[in-house]
Amino acid sequence: MNQLKQYLLKPWFVFVLSFLSITLLLIFISPNLFEGEIVYERGGKQYILQAPLSLAYFLGMGYEPSEMTEVVDFYLTKRGYMLAFSLLFGFPILFAYRSLLEKRNRKNK
Repeated sequence: MNQLKQYLLKPWFVFVLSFLSITLLLIFISPNLFEGEIVYERGGKQYILQAPLSLAYFLGMGYEPSEMTEVVDFYLTKRGYMLAFSLLFGFPILFAYRSLLEKRNRKNK
């Protein structure tokens, strides 16, 4: 237990652990949180549908291949990329910074 506390005071360990945890949650729970667009083709014309997307879709998970028959492409919008970046990197950076501050606080005591 004491060794775990030592690891949790290392900012890089906290960053990697929280990054992997958040990434795995967003992929395997597969919430449609991220603003995106789906391009599909029907009758020779392409249409763009704005819809919330999941990160699992980009790994080929979370949908049935039969649902993708008319879909040409799907991608995140700028807001979707910003939210993904904030969740995947922003929170782990904040957690790592917090562990750095705790480490400095313990050294000063």
